[in-house]
Amino acid sequence: MARAKILIVEDLASLAMAYAAQIEKAGHQPIVAYSAAAALSALGETPDFAAILLDLQLPDADGLDWLRANPAICESHPVIVATADGSLSRAIEAMRIGAFDFLVKPIAGTRLLSVLASAIELGKSASKAAPAGASRPAKKAKPGTFIGNSPQMQEIYRQIECVASSRATVFITGESGTGKEVCAEAIHGSSGRANGPFIALNCGAIPENLLESEIFGHLKGSFTGAVSDRVGAAQAAHKGTLFLDEICEMALPLQVKLLRFLQTGTVQRVGSNRVEEVDVRIVCATNRDPAREVAEGRFREDLFFRLAVVPLHMPPLRERSGDVRDLAEAFLQRFAREESKTFAPLGAAQLAALEHYRWPGNVRELQNVMRRAAVLHAGPDLPASAFPLTSDQMAPLSASMPALVVSQTPALGGQPTDVLAVVNAVKGLTLDELERIAIEAAIDNAGGSLPSAAKALGVSPSTLYRKRERWMAAS
Repeated sequence: MARAKILIVEDLASLAMAYAAQIEKAGHQPIVAYSAAAALSALGETPDFAAILLDLQLPDADGLDWLRANPAICESHPVIVATADGSLSRAIEAMRIGAFDFLVKPIAGTRLLSVLASAIELGKSASKAAPAGASRPAKKAKPGTFIGNSPQMQEIYRQIECVASSRATVFITGESGTGKEVCAEAIHGSSGRANGPFIALNCGAIPENLLESEIFGHLKGSFTGAVSDRVGAAQAAHKGTLFLDEICEMALPLQVKLLRFLQTGTVQRVGSNRVEEVDVRIVCATNRDPAREVAEGRFREDLFFRLAVVPLHMPPLRERSGDVRDLAEAFLQRFAREESKTFAPLGAAQLAALEHYRWPGNVRELQNVMRRAAVLHAGPDLPASAFPLTSDQMAPLSASMPALVVSQTPALGGQPTDVLAVVNAVKGLTLDELERIAIEAAIDNAGGSLPSAAKALGVSPSTLYRKRERWMAAS
């Protein structure tokens, strides 16, 4: 690693010298400032610091107030704040202001150097992407695969742009189907870790007794079925991003281990006594109300505060004015290509019906509706019956497989020919397509909960998880 200048802002000489010795041993050049005033002076004389290690308790200033009063510091340098364990909330506030990461005292040398290495790498990436004096574009393009230009989504794009360069953990909330994983992928893709792996793990789709192994890995023979050593998702995401979806489904004992992982940056595989360092950014999501989960004792408060450094809420589709038509057209054309069909643009009456619907299943439900329309109709024009949306509070389409199919057929008043109508409606669908429609319908009907959907279908949650992974990979 190239020699870099590191500014240490710490009023205790013993700590400052200890940090400096570790940094110098790693091949970098430490410069110590014992006060906020001295730090500003050092920044004025040497503006090319690769990173700043900042103690929040300084003799002449409060670290948070100092960062607020000098916003250019976080904009120009990765700032790592050091804090005592009892001041964790202040460290989290520093990251919301713009700090890169925080360390809790006493700081292990390996942890300090690991975080510094990531900060230096971020600084190099930023300097290459935006040369000194370069003007910032007035409007940033939509990140990731997002579709929609509503004011609500423009705010999401702004927030993603703000948090992408940070190492701060992001806690994404929102109803089922609003695009929380797409948001997590966009944060990863807009960050300095974009060239690293993005590992997604659904905490609600993996049996409780296997989740620890999925996250942290295991050694051969550590439990029944562990036939070989295995790297967990945390290590697989090294130098990248680990996305923990449905985080509120995680059992309390495992929450303790996750908290330790976040605090130390190390993992311990099941069956091992050795700890291993990893460098990952954590993004998590839930469709529940995390504050209620904490209040009712199902989610640890300390873990919540550690994860929710940057909270981000995905708006439901019904609140995204104007985005339904853009999404519907995009989905229809995408599925038309997959089915090797051609469809004309949606008519005004069809778009009006789609926009009037409240979409309780959000973007995922709209996606399923357009997929069904593309599968069940030859094109190029779609009939009015292609979108069987009811007008009374717009009941969700995801009820059960037979109901979905019958909704495509004329009401036959319970006559014996209903069965024949159902058979005719599904002609041309493969068994895999029918299975996918049934599973997605069950998941929507269960409010997005894979465990509940699996119970209703009589299969294990891991079965649904594997099938959805395969479908997503093929999309």
